[in-house]
Amino acid sequence: MRAELSHATVGVFGSGTEPHTELSREVGRALGELGVNLLTGGGGGVMTSVSEAFTKARTRGICIGVIPCASEDDRKTAKRGYPNPFVELAIYTHLPLSGEHGADDLSRNHINVLSSMAIVALPGQAGTASEVSLAIRYGKPIVAYSRDPELIRNFPQSVPRVASIDDVKGFLRVHLG
Repeated sequence: MRAELSHATVGVFGSGTEPHTELSREVGRALGELGVNLLTGGGGGVMTSVSEAFTKARTRGICIGVIPCASEDDRKTAKRGYPNPFVELAIYTHLPLSGEHGADDLSRNHINVLSSMAIVALPGQAGTASEVSLAIRYGKPIVAYSRDPELIRNFPQSVPRVASIDDVKGFLRVHLG
């Protein structure tokens, strides 16, 4: 099973400002132990926390960050604060939009979702909610993880919610083979 999982990429999406440290570290460690690749938006908050835990715990796999550009006027420069120090493979894009505009065609969120075999959504705001909505649109397996249901209330109700890391691992076992 490990050989199959070494080719799997799991997207983890969540707040770009709040690290939700306990949840992020649990998910990062679990993915590291599974030997999959981790894909995030490459920035701060959850993206940094999960990436750090993943790189410390992994048995194989790589930490991937899909990086937005600074602005529509400056598509040659990465957005300030990107990539975080734990990203090992930075994929620089010409796509500046995020947050409330995260489902727009000029957002890297489409790449994040389409490049993931399965997705774990952690608490976040408009940008995370747009990634969750894109996962539904593109038919990607997704689960929202939080012990506090209020932190993921802005996600569509069709997204399954789990409150334990064991449930996250169960979701990944089902969807990664």
